[in-house]
Amino acid sequence: MVIWSGRLYLLIFIFFSFGLQAQIETKKKTFISRNPAKIKEDKNTLALYDLYNKGEEKKAYKKAHSILKSGTVDNRVLARTNLLLAYYFNKRAIIDSSIYYTHQALKFNTTVNDSLKSRLFSLGYNLLAINYKKRGLLNESKKWHLKGIEASQKYNETNLFYTHTHGLAQTYSELGDYDNALKLFKQCLEYKDDNEIILGSYINIGDIYSKLKDYDNANIFYKKGKVLCEKTNNNQGRVIVLLGLGENYQLQNKSQEALKMFQEALAIADKSELNQLSIVSRSSIGDTYISLKKYNEAKLIFSEALQKSVHFGLLQNQSYIYDELRKIAIQQDDYKSAYSFFEKSTHIKDSINNLQKIKEINELEVKYKTAQKQKEIETLKFENEARKLTLANQEEAIQNMILQEEISKKNNENTILAFQNSSNKKRNEIALLKKDQQLKALEINQQKKVRWFTVIAFLVLLIPIMGLLFQYYKRFKVQRLLNIKQAEISSQKIDGILKEQELELIKASIRGQDKERKRISQELHDSIGGNLAAIKLQVNHLNASDFSTIQRISLQLDETYQQVRNLSHTLLPKKFSQNNFLEVLESYLKNISEASKIKISYIPYPKKEINELDENIQVEVFKIIQELLTNTIKHAKASEVEIQLNYIENILNVMFEDNGIGFETKNNSKGIGFINLENRIKKLNGSFAIDSKLKRGSIFNIEIPIAEPRPKTKIKGIDLKNQLDELKIN
Repeated sequence: MVIWSGRLYLLIFIFFSFGLQAQIETKKKTFISRNPAKIKEDKNTLALYDLYNKGEEKKAYKKAHSILKSGTVDNRVLARTNLLLAYYFNKRAIIDSSIYYTHQALKFNTTVNDSLKSRLFSLGYNLLAINYKKRGLLNESKKWHLKGIEASQKYNETNLFYTHTHGLAQTYSELGDYDNALKLFKQCLEYKDDNEIILGSYINIGDIYSKLKDYDNANIFYKKGKVLCEKTNNNQGRVIVLLGLGENYQLQNKSQEALKMFQEALAIADKSELNQLSIVSRSSIGDTYISLKKYNEAKLIFSEALQKSVHFGLLQNQSYIYDELRKIAIQQDDYKSAYSFFEKSTHIKDSINNLQKIKEINELEVKYKTAQKQKEIETLKFENEARKLTLANQEEAIQNMILQEEISKKNNENTILAFQNSSNKKRNEIALLKKDQQLKALEINQQKKVRWFTVIAFLVLLIPIMGLLFQYYKRFKVQRLLNIKQAEISSQKIDGILKEQELELIKASIRGQDKERKRISQELHDSIGGNLAAIKLQVNHLNASDFSTIQRISLQLDETYQQVRNLSHTLLPKKFSQNNFLEVLESYLKNISEASKIKISYIPYPKKEINELDENIQVEVFKIIQELLTNTIKHAKASEVEIQLNYIENILNVMFEDNGIGFETKNNSKGIGFINLENRIKKLNGSFAIDSKLKRGSIFNIEIPIAEPRPKTKIKGIDLKNQLDELKIN
């Protein structure tokens, strides 16, 4: 079983409470004290963070949106509100939204206070690192952690320094650098002011020991993490600890115990909407089923995990799941599916490598390590100076201790006298306090009566005001719904216009084809038909001794043959005769993609063999793909299309997949285009299968058998010409 290394998910819960607390401290200690005119606005953002920390996240989300829509707040409030929305989406693994709101927070971070600005930048960098780590872009994540460490060190932000140090340690663990990872995690255990960082360090150290096959030490740290999770009621921590314990059991070949841990983790993750942890739990269950040789159950659970990974754009998870599905297909001797899964996994890994900017990241890492070494050197210098001062002050300390003992004796004597005097004073004060209490009781009774009258008057005024506000809210809500509906109608009209333009292009192409067919028909009727009729008349009146007539007929046959040859060259698609088939197809798909704004993925294999196929098959395949693309543009409302051409064991497979609205295959009525598509496939003795459901897209799977190539035979016209040439010679 392959262990999911590094636990990149741990940063999800490590950072939330810590980051929010840092925000609250920032507002309380600096902003309110220095900007009393903005206290009201800052109280609104403080209330948001209080709601979020108390678990009322959806309320905080709604209020944050209302603040952004109000348009009356300053940049400080906008920055903090956007950062809270980034936390909200990060927890639910909606990565694109989280990255967007993080960048918005950094954009509005324009405060003149350098310390406040650096703190918010450091928080934003940490959130960006978490998001990129979830996507599997580890080097990109490392870059943002290193930037965060630099920002936090500049203004001595200890809490943010340890947050980024913990995140960097996780990245090292993901990259397999366990020595640096253990060093940084153990450094984080020294920071006692944040339970989340301590919990994260326990779990990650347990993971690393598990990878190093030191299962006893791994269990020790997992159990420490479990105790801390129970103490703080941390569901995310519970899930990760259960996953770690399950992996430990799996490595020790205790599959049933491991399966129990993984299933318990999945139940907690689904209930708490921990989407990425839910994916990991399903993948771990699938790995356990593989070890138990329950391949069908494994395929089912991996399919659920893959669907969630694609939905949330988690590239690393998708690559891992495709690799596991490939292993299952090989075990079941389904090599075709195994090859398909391998191609998809390779494609995702290539995308990950292209997205990572390794050069910039390595430069930041070198700067970080250099800064760490300089810091260690300064620490050693400071310790040496402290030791010298300690030795010099030891003698003075001894003399001071003797003097302090003498002073303490005298202080004790004075203390006894002071206690006697204070007891007398307290007796007098008690008597005065009793009289004051009686007077205050009378005042309190009078104040209670005044307050009751005030509250009643306030309620009489408040009830009609609440009624008016409720009516205003209902009208505002109705107007908002009308605006949303109007926007949807406008969007649908625009889509309709674009589709009509695309169909006009297709119709123009068809009209051109009809015109060409008409020209060819006229050529056949006027030129070749006339010549053949003349030849027939002359042959009917032919005498054996009339040699000149035979020569004339021979010349007419040559002319007719040449016209047939020219006409066949006219019918042959020029693109295929001048270029490779796959190059023509790729150019066509590129033009369609640019015109229709549809992303088209095109994967042929093997290219050489496909280019060498019979030209009639290439033409028919080209027209089949044209028909499928036309239907997709016209009906599917798709944004992405994937086309695969595979030629294996004398079978040409065309796989056409879109992410459009789909349709029910049972209830679908066949139109002219669909009937033409079936006729073309039958003409090639092929088979045709459709997999489609509403809101799930469509898959068209076409298989065409390719016969073994045979020696080419001469056409009748050429044989006839050779015979006429022999007559001329004779």
